[in-house]
Parts: sequence; structure tokens; C-alpha cells
Amino acid sequence: MKISILSSLFSLLILVDVGIYAAEPLHKSINQQISAAWKQNNLTPAEKSSDEEFLRRVTLDLLGTIPTAEEVIAFLKDNDPQKREKLIDKYLADPRFSQSQTLVWDQVLFGRNPLNPEATRKRDGFRAWLTAQFNNKIGLDQIAKKILLAEEEGSELFLVQYRSNPEEATVGVTRIFMGTQLQCARCHDHPFDKWTQKDFYGMAGFFVRLVVLDGGGTGPDKKYKIGEKSTGEVLFTGAAKDQKPGQKGEPIKPKFLGAEPLNEPTPPMGFKEEPVKEGTKTLPKPFFSRKEKFADWLAQPKNPYFAKAMVNRIWGQFMGRGIVHPVDDLGDHHKPELGALLDQMTTQFIGNKFDVRWLIREIVLSDAYQLSSKGPSREASLRFYERARVRPLSAEEIMLAIRQATGYDVDNKTPSRLPNAGEEYFLRYFGEPLNGLGEFQGSLGEHLFWNNSENIKGLIRRKKGNLADQVLTSKEPPEAKVEKLFLAVLSRRPSEKETSKFVEFLSAAGSKPEGAVEDAIWVLLNSPEFRFNH
Repeated sequence: MKISILSSLFSLLILVDVGIYAAEPLHKSINQQISAAWKQNNLTPAEKSSDEEFLRRVTLDLLGTIPTAEEVIAFLKDNDPQKREKLIDKYLADPRFSQSQTLVWDQVLFGRNPLNPEATRKRDGFRAWLTAQFNNKIGLDQIAKKILLAEEEGSELFLVQYRSNPEEATVGVTRIFMGTQLQCARCHDHPFDKWTQKDFYGMAGFFVRLVVLDGGGTGPDKKYKIGEKSTGEVLFTGAAKDQKPGQKGEPIKPKFLGAEPLNEPTPPMGFKEEPVKEGTKTLPKPFFSRKEKFADWLAQPKNPYFAKAMVNRIWGQFMGRGIVHPVDDLGDHHKPELGALLDQMTTQFIGNKFDVRWLIREIVLSDAYQLSSKGPSREASLRFYERARVRPLSAEEIMLAIRQATGYDVDNKTPSRLPNAGEEYFLRYFGEPLNGLGEFQGSLGEHLFWNNSENIKGLIRRKKGNLADQVLTSKEPPEAKVEKLFLAVLSRRPSEKETSKFVEFLSAAGSKPEGAVEDAIWVLLNSPEFRFNH
């Protein structure tokens, strides 16, 4: 008996050691800590979201589009108490998840209008590379490292946008990958944080030797490579207000932010670097790579910035607001009220090898994520997440959602590009909502595009097998046709009042039912309910 007990204990210790004997799931801890914050701040949370509300929200958040009418019906009929969890797991395994995450991170890394026109062109190569990383379940630490090393074909474009501009590279890298706003220290010591100008230029020293090389190809197929010189320093001339014409700067050695300077070996005796010539396609590997040292430092688990910045950004993506807000400013002047939760998520994210799918799964399984967006709070940005956030769809999501709703791709297994530069118009009019602040301001241009664009009308227009055609050829009662429209476009069933109004409108069409059905679809697409994820 004693031997049996000892054997069991030994087996249990082995399980604990290899991590099989898992602790409580993270989403349970999220529930506990946010629930405690509601009580402490006398907040009444919204009710749990309906199945219709949850399905549309999580489909947009994980796949970048809306569910089909058939998917809505199937989910509503499913009585399995674990159906939400099963749906999340299904979506995380769907190839569209990687494509959707690629579009999100493409905007984080570049925005709509990168500084360098070379990175403004279509970023198909970079997006294909990034999608492959997500498909292969590469950890976010290794994805970041690859982006900063820029050695794999397709990964180079992030650094290309900072061609010959190490100061802007410093601003971008620290903001995106470290959640640190360092730009104020470019001209003077930071007024609200601990960073000095020498901290800023010490970071710039990691990028000053980078060179953009010709990778071949022309036009939209143009490729680049990132080379690195063995010499070159950032020159520091002091505060902007004290600078004088012709003043020579002091060379600043590279220094990790908040850590020790880089230990760089001295060049070999007699070393002389060949100048980089115009049109250079290759550059010898440097005798010492600052780029490699920085990428290694950033991606290591004990780095104090990267993991926390990534967790805060991903939390903000799904919850509408970072625990530290805005998501890219984790300086000492921002003390989060849910700091313990952020620390716990960061620790477990590192422990799970920077697995994006794992972190997203825990967030969307949480009670706070699954609340209704209809609650007593009227604040646009909620510090304690007492109701679900409401966010505008990105231009990419709008395009995919309209195509899904209208059945535009019914005759194509692989969705094609929109005709007549349609995609460019969508990108132009639907702006850049993913700024990390949760802000949204509709424009007159967007309103006019929704109401008058031939691009949208072309997606609605009847063709064999699409939504308009299905409704027009259906032998079902008018009420069933209206329900089909609502399920396809708004991912819900209509109310009695809505059904009555739409039946009345369609019945009055007389000999022109096709135009009436297309108009009904257009009305639903133009509703705020379609424009936002809620």
C-alpha cells in the first residue's frame, strides 16, 4: 500500500514537472479579477450576449468576416452547453484565422500610409509570409525576431519603410514591439518618463548600419533585402534647443533600453569597409551584427517589454481597450488598475511560448468578452469591461463581410479581387480604425461611398446563386424571405416589426421584384448594425 501511494505521488510530481498537471485556465482567472473590479467599483455588468450576438462578434474577431445564414441557423439550433468553446476552437484551426491576424498585424506594423513610399505599394509578399507564420503556429516572439532580422523572403518590408532613417526605426520598433513611446526623447529628455536623449540614440544605434538592397523584380513584384554594414555610428548633438550650425555630434554606442550597453568587439586590425554602391544587390555579412543582438534581446522571455506589450495589444484588440491605455504606451506614468491581471497574462503567455492562439482563446472564452454590448454604461472606452466593446469594422472586414452577406463569391471557390479598383476605394474611404485608442469618427466621404458607390451596388446585384437570386427564386412565404435577408446580412432573425415592414416593401414591388430585393439588401448593409462589430 505504501509503495502504491509513493508511486502515485511520484507520478503526480512528474506530471507537475512537465506541465501536464495544469493550473486553472487563464480565462477563469480573468473572470475572477474582472468580477472583483466590478464589485469594487460598484459596476453592474451587461447581460451575457445572445447566441446571435456572440456568433457574429467572434466570427468577425477570429475570421475577419461574418457567418453565413446557414451557420447562424445551425449555431442557434445547437443545444450543446459547450458550443461556444467548440466554435472558438474550430475558428482558431480555420485558415481564415491566420489571414485575419495577418491583416490586423499588417496595420499595426505599417498602417495605411507608411513613411516610405516603397512600403506603400501592395504588401502581398509580406502578408503571404506573415500568414505562413501564423499557419505554422510560430510564436509571436519568433515572428517579431524574424521581422527584425529580415532574412526570410517576404519579411524585409517592415525595415524597408525606415530606409536610411534609424531615428524613425527607433520610434516604430519601441512603440510597436515594446509598448514604449520614445519619440519625445528624440529632441530632449522625456518630460513624463525616465528616458533620456542618450537612451533614444542608444536604441537608434542598432539600426544605423542597416542598408536596403535591391532584391530583384520590378513594379509590384519589386523585392528588397536588408544588409548591414560593419561600421557607422549615430551622432548625438544634444538637446534640439542647444544645437548650433555645423556642430559635430558625439558618437553614441548602441544600448538596450533600460539595460546595459551592447558589448561590441573592436574591428580587426586594418579593417576597412567597402562603401555601399548604388544598385548594390549583396553586402558582406558584418563582422559583428547589431541587428542580430537586438532581435535576440527583444525576443528573449526575460525581456521586460516585449511580452507585456504584446499581451496588452492583443487584449485591446479583442476587448476594445488595453489594460494599459493606449496599448502602445506602457510607460511608468500609466499605472493600470488591472495590473495584476496583465502581469499574470504576460507570465502565462511566456510560459505558453508566446502562442497567439492560446492567448486569444483564453480572452474570448472569458465572461467579459462574452457580455452583451447593450448595458447600462454609455462610455465608449470601458476601463473595467462591464459590457462588450463596439468597434468599427476595418476596410478589409467590410469588404469580406459584404461579399459573404451578398454571396458575391458563390461561383468562385477562391475569392477574386474586386473589379474596377474596388479594393482601393474601400481602403480609401474606410480609413484606419485600428489606432489602439478605440476612436472612431465617420466621415462624409464614407457616408457618400456607402450610399452611392457602384462598388457596393455591384456586390449586391443579382447573379445566379447569390443572395438576391436565392430570395427571388425562393418559393417560401415572404416572411421566410425576409428572415433569410436578415440572417445573411445582420446574422440574426428580424423582429416582428422589421418583418412586417420588409414584407410590405417587397410586396409593393409589383412587376419589379429584383430591384426591391436589391434595395432591401442595400438598406441592411447601410445600417450601423452592419458597420460595427458589437
